[in-house]
Amino acid sequence: MKRQERIDRLELMMTFARIVESGSLSAAAGLLGTTQATVSRRLQTLETLLGAKLLLRSTHAMKLTDDGERCYHHSQILLAGWQSMEDELKHADEEPVGILRVRAPHAFGQEQLLVPLTQFLLEHSKLSVEWMLNDKSVDFLAENLDCAIQVGVESDPANVAVLLAEVPRIVIASPELLARSPAVEEINDLARLSWVALNTFYRHEVTLTHADTGETVQVPISPRLSSDSLYAIKGAALAGLGAAVVSAWVVQEELAQGRLVNLLPAWQAAMLPVRLVYPHARYQPARLCRFLALMREVMPGLSGMQAPKKSRP
Repeated sequence: MKRQERIDRLELMMTFARIVESGSLSAAAGLLGTTQATVSRRLQTLETLLGAKLLLRSTHAMKLTDDGERCYHHSQILLAGWQSMEDELKHADEEPVGILRVRAPHAFGQEQLLVPLTQFLLEHSKLSVEWMLNDKSVDFLAENLDCAIQVGVESDPANVAVLLAEVPRIVIASPELLARSPAVEEINDLARLSWVALNTFYRHEVTLTHADTGETVQVPISPRLSSDSLYAIKGAALAGLGAAVVSAWVVQEELAQGRLVNLLPAWQAAMLPVRLVYPHARYQPARLCRFLALMREVMPGLSGMQAPKKSRP
């Protein structure tokens, strides 16, 4: 009987943690795959067992009491310890199991990483991956994510950020645009071109550095089109609307075919760091550790990537 009570209490504690992390009983029910009524009943049972009110709820808001804050802190420690023991005993061979929830940038996750991810899953039959592709900021708790791949994004110091690779960025334009524009022979000639702007990284000027001399120049531009989509900017450049600064990997095929031209190859924008980011925790499951090892191995060798010049968080 005591063993059954311990299992029940762990379940109650996990339910409480999910309520806090997701922000509501209904959201916690979705994460746990149960009903809101069940979540509410578990919360009441936990409060009865502890003899303390843990949450103050109104129609539109929910707030932790002081006892609730302490309970949540202890629940994180207890649940992490239980998960660590369970994984160690059940999966001593460190075979990754369960579901790994990963966020990646749309263009990057759709093209560059799909092949190694597929091979990874073929090698680990007990593992499943939820592969979510978008470029929004990451909220690990609200979205129940294990990790995220971020390109060119400043890392939140509250999370662990592992530098995997760097992405060279180059200036490109179509032959059609160049045929009707003034000749581009030196860096200042770029300002006379029509431009399209990837507005997550540049809007009214581009900053370029010479690979040999280290000289840095800011080139003013007046974009005909601005977008937060790398594919939209690539398409506009291919159509001859304007020059653009893009990640080298996304235009390698078009450069080889002559559909785009690398302008002034010695001048490049700052490389974009590629990082794997995940929340701090006392325990990391085998599935996350194996995925991190995979990303460390394959990322620098992907088309258009470079190994980081130095390891830094």
